[in-house]
Order: sequence, then structure tokens, then C-alpha cells
Amino acid sequence: MIMAMEITMDNFEQEVLNSDIPVLIDFWATWCMPCKMLAPVIEELAEEANGAYKVGKIDVDKSPRLAAQFGVMNIPTVMVFKNGKAVDRSVGVVPKSNLEAMLK
Repeated sequence: MIMAMEITMDNFEQEVLNSDIPVLIDFWATWCMPCKMLAPVIEELAEEANGAYKVGKIDVDKSPRLAAQFGVMNIPTVMVFKNGKAVDRSVGVVPKSNLEAMLK
């Protein structure tokens, strides 16, 4: 089973900004109930990526600077990065189809 990778300050540049494929990032926290509701969808997307895109998770409590850098005020916030730039964002629990559309 392929899982979403943990993204931190240490690997953010390498895994997200320097990625040559789109990267879907889930900003979340362990205490966040809506984040727990969205988690299976995020993992499903990671499982289905097949090299077309990457899926990562940023724990806002462990990496508050990354959350602040991208103006994440509410979680879950899902962002898609392409060519090192944030190109789309979704806040709250959304259907999988919405996230898939962001990756297209």
C-alpha cells in the first residue's frame, strides 16, 4: 500500500518545489476531526497516483512555518503545486472528485 509522504521543512524543497510532477499537499493536524474524515481520500489518491503526481501531508503542528508560508488558516487545507508554485487550494472536507480535478 502506497501512503502519502510526510513533508517537513527538511524535505519540502526537494519533494514539492523541485518536483517535476504535480504535488498534492494535505495540511492537517492529529486533533482535527475534519482532517481525519479527509485522510482516507488523501490516502486513496496516493495509492492511485501511479507516478502521475505525488501526495504529501504536512502536520501544521510540526511544521507551522510551512503552514504560515502558504497562508493556511483552516485545516484541512489541500494545495496542489506545479513547477514549484501553488496553483490550487481547497479548504475543508471535499469530495475526492474535487481533489482529482485540482490535479488535472
